[in-house]
Amino acid sequence: MSQQNNLKRDLKDRHIQLIAIGGAIGVGLFLGSAKSIQVAGPSIMISYALAGIIIFFIMRALGELILYRPVSGSFSKYAEEFVGPWAGFFTGWSYWFMWIVTGMAEITAVGQYMTKWFPHLPPWIPALMALIFVYVINLIAVKLFGEFEFWFALIKVVTIIALIAIGLVIIAFGLGNIKPTGISNIWAHGGLFPKGFMGMLLSLQMVAFAFQGVELVGVTAGEAQDPQKSIPSAINKVLWRIMIFYVGALFIIMSIYAWNQLDPTQSPFVVTFEKIGIPYAADIINFVVLTAALSSCNSGVFSTGRMLHSLGESKQAPAAFAKLNKRQVPSFGLTVSSIALLIGVVLNYLVPEKAFVYVTSTALIGSIWTWGMIVFAHMKYRKAVKEKGLPEVSYRLPGAPVTNWIVLLFLGLIVVMLGMDKDTRVALYVAPIWFAILTVGYLYTKNKNKKTETSSKEKTG
Repeated sequence: MSQQNNLKRDLKDRHIQLIAIGGAIGVGLFLGSAKSIQVAGPSIMISYALAGIIIFFIMRALGELILYRPVSGSFSKYAEEFVGPWAGFFTGWSYWFMWIVTGMAEITAVGQYMTKWFPHLPPWIPALMALIFVYVINLIAVKLFGEFEFWFALIKVVTIIALIAIGLVIIAFGLGNIKPTGISNIWAHGGLFPKGFMGMLLSLQMVAFAFQGVELVGVTAGEAQDPQKSIPSAINKVLWRIMIFYVGALFIIMSIYAWNQLDPTQSPFVVTFEKIGIPYAADIINFVVLTAALSSCNSGVFSTGRMLHSLGESKQAPAAFAKLNKRQVPSFGLTVSSIALLIGVVLNYLVPEKAFVYVTSTALIGSIWTWGMIVFAHMKYRKAVKEKGLPEVSYRLPGAPVTNWIVLLFLGLIVVMLGMDKDTRVALYVAPIWFAILTVGYLYTKNKNKKTETSSKEKTG
């Protein structure tokens, strides 16, 4: 293929690094961490540490596959190559749908965050402006997408580091009128497991989906300037970043405050910043979560456009999705995804909240499917290396195939935990319907491609 028909490799190492960080840090840490603490108490830190290790294994498996073949829509391509065309179809469309639903929720959230400053402004106006903004960014050039993601992620990182630094001072020395707290709050209110071992297990699903989007670095592989260098570098730092930004932040919060006294409706970040007298603390965190939501929308439009491009190349979506514009951007895929997001935003305001929960629950299954398919395709790749002499890369998943099975068992546990909670149980009801739709779609596409190939052979014959 000519360079004009290839995606442009314009994402620098710093873009990839911050995209990897941004994908691992969601709005939930800033707004919902007090709620997750109430579920498990201090053992929530163990949940994040365990899930962080699992995510690291998933990302190492993905990294090994990327270095074997760095392409856009990577895990969909790997599923197709090593598991089968049906797996590529299911993975690509599930990932597309996951990001569309996530994007709907995040764009709607942008509208809600803006009403804090402009209470009389209808929320749909900033939501629409946000969608147009990220659509235009993605339409212009991949480099611009990377630049915005860099700064969006940096804002989140700086905020967390500020909380950790201020918290350490309060714990060790006190600050102003605040006396040193020490770290006894971690175990002084019912121990490390105040809700029992089951409390920790029930928190795993909340924790796992805090990392939804961490695999986005795989979608960037086809547009990274030097994927052989930047992808392993970004993935190798995932684990310690999770330990610092999640486990570290939660350790600070639960050291300063007794876990059972945290208000689940309040952000611990706001409470901490207000406690030391930082003016406009609530406005600062509102700005942070606004940029985090915009980052998620930006990533959603980017990844869905690339996944449709990948599906178009594999003839598992209309051929128009495979085409690039003169700036080597999959503009048709970006446009269709943005229209889908727009429809979703409208529906989000019109349909009852309960109905929207059913749709978003499918997104949870989409993440589990994608992560599971990454490690399963990796096992098939390793088998092909041994049996078929496929090129072997030096960057490896440690402990494979044992670690592959550990990941799959962990993901199975998450599915079981979804069924234990009445709010997330609906995901297990919606999932069979979604996969039934995908089955029909795959069979239709397969039959259509077969007829096209037969017709083409008859003409040439």
